[in-house]
Amino acid sequence: MTSNQRLPASLTPLDAALAALLNGVEPVTPAELPLAEALRCIAAEMPPSGALPPHDIAASDGFALRASDLVGASSYSPLPLPALPHWVEAGDAMPDGCDCVLDADSVDQSGPMPQVLAEAIPGQGVRRAGGDIAAGSGVARAGRRVLARDLMIARGAGIARLRVRRPRLRIVNIPGGTVTSDLIAESARTAGAEVVSVTASGREAASIAAAIDVAACDLLLLVGGSGVGRTDATVTALVRCGEVLAHGIAVQPGRTAAVGRIGKTPVVVLPGAPDQAFAAWWTLALPALDRLSGRRPRKTLNLPLARKIASGVGIAEMVLLERKQGAWVTLAVGELSLDAIARAEAWLTVPGGTEGFAAGTAVDGYMLRE
Repeated sequence: MTSNQRLPASLTPLDAALAALLNGVEPVTPAELPLAEALRCIAAEMPPSGALPPHDIAASDGFALRASDLVGASSYSPLPLPALPHWVEAGDAMPDGCDCVLDADSVDQSGPMPQVLAEAIPGQGVRRAGGDIAAGSGVARAGRRVLARDLMIARGAGIARLRVRRPRLRIVNIPGGTVTSDLIAESARTAGAEVVSVTASGREAASIAAAIDVAACDLLLLVGGSGVGRTDATVTALVRCGEVLAHGIAVQPGRTAAVGRIGKTPVVVLPGAPDQAFAAWWTLALPALDRLSGRRPRKTLNLPLARKIASGVGIAEMVLLERKQGAWVTLAVGELSLDAIARAEAWLTVPGGTEGFAAGTAVDGYMLRE
């Protein structure tokens, strides 16, 4: 597209299509899930946890003592004790008045009276209350994805279930687009969605409409059949079941994508080609999924461009980026190969109202890998 070309009347600007899709979409109701199922879901607000450990405990096996009583003790100047001090195992609660643990070799038991052969400092050999988890802290931050380290904290705190949001995503694959459908399903599961994938029995509108079931989902994706060819009937099926908000989005790749709604359920029609579906997934479907899951804004990384990005005015173009020597290197603009998709670390869109970015311009890349 040359710089003097303008947006065709049949294409809807990307930001307008996204706004129409997200209009009225709210986060789903949180659910409490077992830890294993909560992994990768988006954490909801949870009550603050208690301190871990709840009180001072021994960090090692040894004798529990008070450090201030041991000043000056050494092998040259042993400190006699009236009785053998209290022995604790790692994990035992510290006895009242004790603030350190000495190993067995630091107490001589060979004579008639036990003798301490070393000094100690308060807290030596002790794990303080709240040392692992401070009182009032959360297991996982609301709006962020639950990671394996969050599950470790939960298990340490004795928590068996986490309160998360897990939107239900239904993917209807139009025959012929299995590779693309699998890519989207795997991406959605990584984003924390509960995914159900089905394949329509045929490419005609009736078969596609029969596979649509919004009663069991919060977001519906239709993959394939979004063009204007003789066998592209997905948008027709969407019209039968609900409404089309926009068909033909000013984004490259992915121009044949569509957005709509069936009742209150948002619908995104993704093109069948993997690169076009990838672009529509990141620019349309994933923002809807993030809104449903209550996710905080996704992480970006601001770096200068190693080379100029040239783009035609009138259509947003997706750019794949790779990080090299502290700068973003462009892998692909507008036309995305599978190799570029696999190698990319981040992406951005060049807005339709600009001609690109000059070399050295600092841009925010949306990270593809967290």
